[in-house]
Amino acid sequence: MKNTLYYGDNLEILRKHIPDESVDLIYLDPPFNSNRDYNVIFKEATGEESEAQLRAFSDSWHWTPATQRTLEELTETAPSKLVDLINGFINVLGHNDVTAYLVMMAIRLVELHRVLKPTGSLYLHCDPTASHYLKILLDTVFGKTSLRNEIVWKRTSAHSDSKTLGNAHDILLFYTKTNKFIWNKQYQPYSDDYIRSHYRYVDKDGRRYRTDNLTATSLSGGGYKYEWNDVTKIWRCPKEKMQELHEKGRLHYTKSGGVEYIRYLDEMLGTPLQDLWDDLAPINSQAKERLGFPTQKPVALLERIIQASSNEGDLVLDPFCGCGTTIIAAQKHKRRWIGIDITHLAISLMKYRLHDTFGTDVQYDVVGEPADAESARALAEQDRYQFQWWALSLIKARPTGDEKKKGADAGIDGTLYFIDDTKTSPKKIVVQVKSGKVQVKDIRELIQVVHKAKGTMGFFITLEEPTEPMLREALSEGFYKSPGWGKQYQKIQIRTIAQLLAGEDFDLPPINVSFKRAEKARQKSNEEEALFETSSG
Repeated sequence: MKNTLYYGDNLEILRKHIPDESVDLIYLDPPFNSNRDYNVIFKEATGEESEAQLRAFSDSWHWTPATQRTLEELTETAPSKLVDLINGFINVLGHNDVTAYLVMMAIRLVELHRVLKPTGSLYLHCDPTASHYLKILLDTVFGKTSLRNEIVWKRTSAHSDSKTLGNAHDILLFYTKTNKFIWNKQYQPYSDDYIRSHYRYVDKDGRRYRTDNLTATSLSGGGYKYEWNDVTKIWRCPKEKMQELHEKGRLHYTKSGGVEYIRYLDEMLGTPLQDLWDDLAPINSQAKERLGFPTQKPVALLERIIQASSNEGDLVLDPFCGCGTTIIAAQKHKRRWIGIDITHLAISLMKYRLHDTFGTDVQYDVVGEPADAESARALAEQDRYQFQWWALSLIKARPTGDEKKKGADAGIDGTLYFIDDTKTSPKKIVVQVKSGKVQVKDIRELIQVVHKAKGTMGFFITLEEPTEPMLREALSEGFYKSPGWGKQYQKIQIRTIAQLLAGEDFDLPPINVSFKRAEKARQKSNEEEALFETSSG
């Protein structure tokens, strides 16, 4: 399968597009009922957080008629043990947000189990408020012997929560489909205390090292008896190997005539990976990879999972893809990938991030986005806010608010920023999106909004063809003369969806700073790629 981004409900996409036993690794971080809305917070051009926030999705699940229909489908199609478990949850907990969430997860876990290869693994990321329920669900779907680890990731430093202990960790539930699964041993860096106590010596080049005994207990245990350094002993390696180590400067000679092997710290892989991960920092406010997505996980976390449980060329799936950290890590380590999300906003963020990180080196398909004016019209009829977010993504405009937005930003669907010169602040472009009938009063209103918002220009995106009065009204506002680029730009511009899809963009200065750019991928050196045989500590 090709690298693919899917827009839509992951349950439908799994059933329609993902074949049985085709995926090598699944990572999912499903939203849970934490009594808050996740907001995608975009950066202002100045680098400060914007007060304007967009509700991308709510992580509060409620018992609705749709939940009841899903439960009925589960009852008819799922294994009896899973049906009994879900009904048991409902009997004990009632019909509420928690059980609605568990019903939603149960039917999707059945599909994720279906698409996973026999050698495949699944990592489910959750916080401690949900992990106990999800573990029982996973035991029922995958089998109670399929749990490999409950991994604790320390995601934040010590802090004080009101009337409770500080909540500083998340849980990763690591399951496999069978006992024959892909596993590549991983290592964690040594602690500073370990380095100080075990690697006490420093050579003339500044390399830290420790020494290991080279004597063996007996010939029958694999030892070799011969004279070395005027001492006859049973050694751990043959004389030829001892000579080779001597010539390479890897032998340490003691005053008593002993011989020890020099083991350098920089050649060690570290401590074999445990189920407590306290060495991976979360995304903080200063992190280069931070995009402003509140549930964003560090790339290093996904890299560890992907390297441990898949090989180059394997297929990695994230059914709740968010801002795309999983697919970034998969692409970086030469895996194929599938990302699914239910908002066009998330799909747009993933596309920008892929381009910013890998440029033209990454190839992928996007399924579910409108490809022409007709399919764009269908999206607008289905969900005008999803249409609005998708339309804004065509010009990389940043959404400014949701359908409930009132006040100063009323009439602004999105914004673009450009830099005219280094001595002035970034300039704002106000963007409006219309999916229905349009007329000249829409352009007059846009002009008023641009003036009120102190914008430099205004862009109008429409599904319908603009009228001649609209075009004249837009032209009447005149031109903005750019001192930085030595060019004039029409202040109010109109483009149809068909024009944008055909590549006819708005005319504006070339530097767009509306979105925080993702950090470009760094190619590893040959030395970093090399694996050392001497891996013990």
